[in-house]
Amino acid sequence: MEHHISQRVRAITPSATVAMDTKTKALIQQGKPVINMSVGEPDFQPPEAASLAGIKAIVTGLTKYTAVAGMMELRKAIARKLQVENGLAYTPEQIIVSSGAKQSLYNIFLTICEPGDEVILPAPYWVSYPEQIRLAGAVPVIIPTDESSGFKVTPEQLRQAITSKTRAFLLNSPSNPTGAVYNEEELRAIGQVLRDHDLYIVTDEIYEKLVYGVAHVSLPAVCPDLMERTLVVNGFSKAFAMTGYRLGYVAGPREIIQAMTSLQSHSSHSPSTITQVAGIAALDAFNPAVVAEFRRRRDALIAGLREIPGIACTVPEGAFYAFPNVARLFGKAYEGVVIDSAAKFSELLLEHELVATVPGESFGAPNNVRLSYATAYEDVVAAVERIQRFVRALR
Repeated sequence: MEHHISQRVRAITPSATVAMDTKTKALIQQGKPVINMSVGEPDFQPPEAASLAGIKAIVTGLTKYTAVAGMMELRKAIARKLQVENGLAYTPEQIIVSSGAKQSLYNIFLTICEPGDEVILPAPYWVSYPEQIRLAGAVPVIIPTDESSGFKVTPEQLRQAITSKTRAFLLNSPSNPTGAVYNEEELRAIGQVLRDHDLYIVTDEIYEKLVYGVAHVSLPAVCPDLMERTLVVNGFSKAFAMTGYRLGYVAGPREIIQAMTSLQSHSSHSPSTITQVAGIAALDAFNPAVVAEFRRRRDALIAGLREIPGIACTVPEGAFYAFPNVARLFGKAYEGVVIDSAAKFSELLLEHELVATVPGESFGAPNNVRLSYATAYEDVVAAVERIQRFVRALR
């Protein structure tokens, strides 16, 4: 039988981060001493309170279906968190929890977009954003940014990108892959552009707690008049190291949340009950020591990269990624093999020095590579030494 694969699925570009992580783990299985800086997965353990709450849920029988939008107790806890930490007033009816922030985002695009709608997306971007937008039948409109602007979109760029087809603007701060964090003044200037146009604002804030020397600010807190058309996305994977729990959420206009709930009722229903119970406990158990440790790793990585001729790197203010520019190495060769792209740089670095990175092409930034410092400090230091050795061998 000749199998039929739908056009929508055939058009998907496979996730570069997942692909590199899979290749890396295969090398590790072969006994290779790979340093994996490709995947955005914290190496910390989840809060003990969350783990114990999940175990208790299992042994006490809290294992049945919950409401599609999530347990009321969890949505109340998220509403309290948004009020206290972000200055955003939401009711539990304005919140939906899903199986990871990735599903939360996909639900948003499926709910608000019609075929042919445009969603404005600054680059560099997380690899799944454009694919999710396309799967919803919409068109990602890319605004390029680079080191000169700190990888931040300017109000004028945003103004020029908006058309009569624009359905939404997607903002990710702190950013994956660049670590860029928009400050209050920058958000206010962006808000000034957005309020002149009838469109939605999707703000992905999953790295909000992981900032270094700056403050995370939510756009609707700065521009409260835009709150009625803003969808705030967050989750438990990054700050709480609960990647495998799969728990994310969206807060937004009640009508949109209700529509997303209807969609979710026919796809995944609610997230795991056990995960939701763990999430309630996690919200009060964030460990700020992880921020200090991430900052220590970041400083070691950036300092080391900046010592390497041909590599330039901005200092990330949030998340746990460095995004160095390696374009000055293009045209050089390793053992006769020419580096003509970031992808070739990553490929050769993994093959010869066993350091796994993700090439920037998949993030809309072909001159850069992403390195995750969500790994042990000792591995970060060793990775820098390997990269230095690799670049010294280029001719």
